[in-house]
Parts: sequence; structure tokens; C-alpha cells
Amino acid sequence: MRRKVIAGNWKMNMLPNEAMACIEELAKLVKDTNHEVILCVPYTDLFYSLLTAQGTNIKIGAQNMHYEESGAYTGEVSANMLKCIGVEYVIIGHSERRQYFAETDETVNKKIKTALKHELKPIVCVGETLPQKEAGKAVEVITTQTRLALEGLEKEQVKKVIIAYEPIWAIGTGKTATAEDANNSIREIRNEVAKNFSEEIAREVIIQYGGSVKAQNSKELFTMSDIDGGLVGGASLNAEEFGKIVNYDK
Repeated sequence: MRRKVIAGNWKMNMLPNEAMACIEELAKLVKDTNHEVILCVPYTDLFYSLLTAQGTNIKIGAQNMHYEESGAYTGEVSANMLKCIGVEYVIIGHSERRQYFAETDETVNKKIKTALKHELKPIVCVGETLPQKEAGKAVEVITTQTRLALEGLEKEQVKKVIIAYEPIWAIGTGKTATAEDANNSIREIRNEVAKNFSEEIAREVIIQYGGSVKAQNSKELFTMSDIDGGLVGGASLNAEEFGKIVNYDK
């Protein structure tokens, strides 16, 4: 039985004092959950968040990293820099990174390999735009992104990758794919993993849904057969709201 992994992506929000207050409040709300709870926070919040999350069941992740070990990459952060302070997870290939910062399928693949080398757990985002959806190309887009993201990995490495299906047209728009549509898309991603690796690996891989996940729709989404939790944006900035999402089964 796959576990549920519910991650918050704070994006470019929260000062350190706000981050610490949010984590302290959230920790009380999710202390009894059996699900994996992750907060992916801005770089400036990482150290404070790690300290505040000690002794709780909240894990801390970063929102991006470079694929090189070190070098003349001003403004970038390496996997080793994240690992050495205790970060466990890192988001890779979020649609905003692809749209605004020239992230490609090739750099996503490089980053995944580097993250795994340093024993970081990558949360890899795939998803279609509205024009791609309307043109009937959604399945082609998400399966191609999945295949290229995982290209060259060993089967045991694939098990350690979390895939987040985020239809780009639903991120921050208030629109959400229906639970059935989200589940069907995630099943297509799982089938792609099976085709390139094995049915066994595909059954083990955690695949989340992201795209305007809220307390009101989390239960419907997370109880679908192939949806293994969520990558939550705006709702994760509010401890009470995010706590309700994590506790969707209470």
C-alpha cells in the first residue's frame, strides 16, 4: 500500500519568523497523522524551518537546486548545500521554473540524478498547459515529461522519486481537475513508468496531484485509486487550512 505524501510549496512567500510560527502551529495540527508531511520553503527559510520542525513529523524541502556540484553559478544552490543542513526533499521542474526560468526536460533529468546521488528525495513536476489540454495533447505531454525526467535512472532510483502531476491551467487559478480526470491522468503517468521500468516499480512510485488543492476537495482527490497525496500551493501558507488537508481522512 502506497503512503500518502502531502507537501506544501510556499513559493516566494514567508519570512523566517512567519515560517517558524506557521510550522509551530501546523505541528500541533498534524502530530497524529500517518501521512508524510513536507513543507518546501524558500532558501532563506530553510535553516529556521529545519530547526523549528525538529521533534515534529514535518519534513523540510527546498524548491529548486542546481545539477552541478559547485562552480560559477551565481545565485544557485547545490544538492550538497541542501543535504548538509538537513534538507530531505527538493522540488524539481515546477511549471513556474519551466515557464519563467528556462527549465527544460534535460535539466530536470540532470537535477533528479544529482539529487538522488546526494540522497535527496526529488518531487518532480509534470503537467500540461491549457492550450495543450484543449488540443487533446495532455496525455502525450505528461507521459513525455515523465519519460524524459526518469531517463537513465535505475529501477531502484525510480522508487525514490515522487512525481507531482500539476495541470498548469489549474495552478493558482482556483480551477481543479475533477477527481476522476486527475486520477486518469495520474494512471497514464503510472502506465508510462510501467512501460519504461516495470509494473512493480509503477505500483510503488508515489504520484501526487497538485493544482488548487484545498481542504474542501482534498478528501475527494486523495481517496482516488492512483492519487498518493498532493503538492499544495497557496493553501499550504495557512497552517489551519493545510492541517485540514493533511487530516482529510480524520
